Amino acid sequence: MLRTHTCGELNLKNTGNAVFLCGWIHRSRDLGGMTFTDLRDRYGITQLVFNMETDALLCEKARKLGREFVVRVGGIVTERSSKNPKIPTGEIEIRVTELEILNESRVPPFTIEEHTDGGDDLRMKFRYLDIRRTPVRDALMLRSEMAAATRTCLRSMGFVEVETPVLIKSTPEGARDFVVPSRMNRGEFYALPQSPQTFKQLLMVAGMDKYYQIVKCFRDEDLRADRQPEFTQIDCEMSFVDQDDILHTFEGLVRYLFQEVKGIQIGELPRMSYADAMKNYGNDKPDTRFAMLIRDLSMQVKGRGFKVFEDAEVILAIAVQGAASYTRKQLDELTDWVKRPQIGATGLVYARVQVDGSVKSSVDKFYSPADLAGWAEVCQAGKEDLILVLAGPEKQTRKAMSELRLEMGSRLGLRNKDIFSALWVTDFPLLEWDDETGRWHAMHHPFTSPKPEDTSLLDTDPGNVRANAYDMVINGVEVGGGSVRIHNRNLQQKMFALLGFSETEAVTQFGFLMNAFEYGAPPHGGIAFGFDRICALFGGADSIRDFIAFPKNNSGRDVMIDSPAPLSTDQLKELGIAVPEPGTNASGSSQVI
Repeated sequence: MLRTHTCGELNLKNTGNAVFLCGWIHRSRDLGGMTFTDLRDRYGITQLVFNMETDALLCEKARKLGREFVVRVGGIVTERSSKNPKIPTGEIEIRVTELEILNESRVPPFTIEEHTDGGDDLRMKFRYLDIRRTPVRDALMLRSEMAAATRTCLRSMGFVEVETPVLIKSTPEGARDFVVPSRMNRGEFYALPQSPQTFKQLLMVAGMDKYYQIVKCFRDEDLRADRQPEFTQIDCEMSFVDQDDILHTFEGLVRYLFQEVKGIQIGELPRMSYADAMKNYGNDKPDTRFAMLIRDLSMQVKGRGFKVFEDAEVILAIAVQGAASYTRKQLDELTDWVKRPQIGATGLVYARVQVDGSVKSSVDKFYSPADLAGWAEVCQAGKEDLILVLAGPEKQTRKAMSELRLEMGSRLGLRNKDIFSALWVTDFPLLEWDDETGRWHAMHHPFTSPKPEDTSLLDTDPGNVRANAYDMVINGVEVGGGSVRIHNRNLQQKMFALLGFSETEAVTQFGFLMNAFEYGAPPHGGIAFGFDRICALFGGADSIRDFIAFPKNNSGRDVMIDSPAPLSTDQLKELGIAVPEPGTNASGSSQVI
């Protein structure tokens, strides 16, 4: 080893020891007779001291070191006269006696500091430099710790890690597949897995009754802060279990991760039905760190002549605690906020609960004091609270109110990233109707079983069938979802028929799974956690990018290696893909020969 210690482990106990360190030059300070240099590696920073009086040549050499030069130094550990309590090595420094430059560095395109001057695109182009920064490095270290803790916990519960194929068959359900042309089977394509769903079910048929995998998955869909074209799941499946068994098991995993990684104890997770989540929070991933529940004012406000409310399908409200002091300017700004296309509301009505308990609103001429007092009662608004009201079509208004509730929570500081509120959301609809395609779609996936008591409704009222499915939500983020699976061929065939598959299509796409069900498939179910999302949540970040070593940008590109990229003519020919004519776009004109 070129070093005896790292840059993060030396302290006063090492005083007087001769050591060797390796790392990158973080910064230097030339004070004339003395030069102080900070040496950095992934473990921390150690201060180096070069003294002009004791070794002028060495000091001159140190003065020529540039930022990010890679060096090896030898020296004696001494106590610092001016200590730095902010770093673990802040009580010592190295009186350098040897200096070897292992490699020089160009001036970095941005500062390698916690708060850098580099923008997102620049840092992604030079990701290997960005990872040297403490926040990104710590994020990747957290990810490593999370993966290790996950494996430790699941192995202790008897789960077996099994790798499933990456080159699989394209299926019509879910997001778009990434496809891979086959050279040996011209005109045919593999797909990259959106999840290992069918393989983990086959492992249950195979008798591997507790399976898990920390696995890469791929979806060709539009990107955002919590979504990448390739992402990682903690994928799990169990046999001979019901929903309660699964929830209990994986609640234990999440409690273990909080304890081991964050040092936080969380209790038993409450359970909320999908219907209650939509009613009280406006979405199926409620942020329960704060109350501010959505209330339906339709019964209280209709029949008073206010056309906006009379014409609305639903009128919803929230009570914002202590916000009655909001000025007209603040309320106008909030009105503009809800009218943005991303939110979709047409306007905002408000009412203030005064100190004396009376209620004043922006639509006073339509409502009596008694009417407005009824608003406050339904919304459970107290003195000095602000009632915010939206009206319109059911689905659109509920979504807009959900966004408004979250926005007010943020503005009031109620969404503290150091506080964690977790729950299970259960009893999702099994199916949802798509007017555009004119058919049912699986809300979870086509292998999810209906609630046993709802199975008979598949033939008569499929829209009211509840799924034997569940999501884990933490701080308004869906971190995991799963279901008890169908393990009976006849029921699976019925499900495919409801989803619009012909018998031939079902056999072509999923015949291998239905055949497996005829060889003693056990009852089984499982869950998949979004590993990147959990890491970001534990790290207090909104974006998953910093928790992925080499992420893609919002266009799905890796700007560091410039990917995706065109293939050469020879490669296209070898794959049996038509070579585009000169001057045409390769991606737009390629086709199978």
